Amino acid sequence: MRRKGIIRALSLLLTLLLLSSAGLMLSGCGDGAGDASTGRTQDSSGEEVIRVAKQFGLVYAPLMVAEKKDFFSKYGLKVEWVTLGSGGAVREAMASGELDAAFMGIPPFLIGWDKGMPAKIAAGYTVSPVQLVTYDPNIKSIKDFKPQHKIAVPSPGSVQHILLAMALEKELGDPKALDDNLVALPHPDGTQAMLSKKDVVAHFTTPPYLFEELAQPGYHVVLDGFEAFGGEFNFNVLLVTKDYHDKHPAGYAAFIMGLNEAMNWINENKMEAAELLAPEFKIEKEKLYQYLTSEGLNFTTAPYGLLGFAEFMKKAGYISKVPKDLSEIAWENVLAVVGKREGEPCQLEKMQLAR
Repeated sequence: MRRKGIIRALSLLLTLLLLSSAGLMLSGCGDGAGDASTGRTQDSSGEEVIRVAKQFGLVYAPLMVAEKKDFFSKYGLKVEWVTLGSGGAVREAMASGELDAAFMGIPPFLIGWDKGMPAKIAAGYTVSPVQLVTYDPNIKSIKDFKPQHKIAVPSPGSVQHILLAMALEKELGDPKALDDNLVALPHPDGTQAMLSKKDVVAHFTTPPYLFEELAQPGYHVVLDGFEAFGGEFNFNVLLVTKDYHDKHPAGYAAFIMGLNEAMNWINENKMEAAELLAPEFKIEKEKLYQYLTSEGLNFTTAPYGLLGFAEFMKKAGYISKVPKDLSEIAWENVLAVVGKREGEPCQLEKMQLAR
């Protein structure tokens, strides 16, 4: 209960900060499309437009709700949604200028940041169980994988890949020991391969795919993501490009406010959310409600573990440098929420490292 109170307080603080920012920015806007104060071409209705990418899985339930219930138009924002299969695909689309914002895991973001991708974190996004599942009774730990055992992950450099590498470093002293075993599959395809017991013997995934696999007789967990990381972390973060952040402050603020509203709504209306999203996931609403209320799933925009992957990824050769400070990878509203306590770091500061 204490944690929920803290998170709600953080969400309220963030919303107030952004409302103030948006008010200042909007007060300087003219009536014409493409106003110079925002630098953004508006659509025919006069709304700001933002192009946003999401991926597959239950962690995206708040975004699916936001799209269906439209939490953004009240703030004068139109969202154009794109669904992609992996953080790598999202990163490429963002780097090529096809997106203004995107949701992806911290590791693929750090890889993009290391290569100069002009985007920063605008919000934390959801803490979710992520586990490595197998149906092979002889595989009880990551030490039991043989060269012929294929493991499905969304893409190289995904959060699942890096979590596995972290565990391998601890267990075997070699973070890349199973790189040749990895097969890149979007979550739905990985689950299909697992249920048919074809092509892969294990799948590192998230709800609802995780729960669907574990419901099958003989399917069991080999590795838990929180244990591999050493604490909780945002499964995804919201990224916004420098161009959009700098030139479209009203649109930026509107998207963060709408996201917070969607997150709060799903936390307060999980049964209604289950009814709304059951057809999308092709799952009965009662089962989806159980998934939405499962242990370890936290729909939040609070930042968790933003820097926790960086040191490991540099040491293992996935990135060439480490952010010296959170300000290198996060926009000002995230920095305002985290703060910087003098003397001992505050709890939120500690949560950025986690490891």
